[in-house]
Amino acid sequence: MNGDHRRTVLITGGSRGIGAAAALKFAANGVNVVIQYLHSHDAAQTIAEQCRRYGVESRIYAVDVRSRAQIQAMKEELFVLGLVPDVLVNNAGIAHYGMLADVSEEEWDDVIDTNLKGMFLVTQAFMEPMVRRKFGRIINVSSIWGSTGAACEVVYSAAKGGVNAFTKALAKELAPSGVTVNAVAPGAVRTSMLDHLRSDELSALVDDIPVGRLAEPEEIASLIYFLSLPESGYITGQIISPNGGWLT
Repeated sequence: MNGDHRRTVLITGGSRGIGAAAALKFAANGVNVVIQYLHSHDAAQTIAEQCRRYGVESRIYAVDVRSRAQIQAMKEELFVLGLVPDVLVNNAGIAHYGMLADVSEEEWDDVIDTNLKGMFLVTQAFMEPMVRRKFGRIINVSSIWGSTGAACEVVYSAAKGGVNAFTKALAKELAPSGVTVNAVAPGAVRTSMLDHLRSDELSALVDDIPVGRLAEPEEIASLIYFLSLPESGYITGQIISPNGGWLT
């Protein structure tokens, strides 16, 4: 990759939580940032404005990652602007909490399509230029539950398990092209994903974590950024789980 080239990252679900923290981490290191969001326009705009303070370009796109047509429209505009992503962070996702017996087909489809199909569609759209340039970094945000499973989160666990398998398989496929594919599978992170927990449930969760606290989104963002670096080129096909020693 040309050392004078300013890199560009596309972050799906970049308006809040881990995605927003990653956007700011990349911007602070001189990387142009493209933020995909679905509903949180004001939050996405705020993050983009904060990114621009670092002197980089930052754009936001209201795109449904389940829609090939919307992804294609975003891609075409980015390519016209010269913002061809060197790094893709597939972070868009939703959770579902409840007994499997109570899950509707619509709820199943929503979680699987957002977490798994969306990652497939976005990756397929943006990986070709990486292959052509013989450089690229694809980083999928998974979950510890994708490896261990969690009661009352069967649908979410299934989706993230799919993310992990997708990551390992695509890493083998793209390795000869200089494109790495890894997944970051955090444990409990201080984001809205934990909003369904009561305070006593959250306290019990923290008590089970050896380091005695939740992860901060910025800590996960630092790992994502590290995996994006040119010098991380020998790391591929890995499911890396920053979880405070919770489950190993």
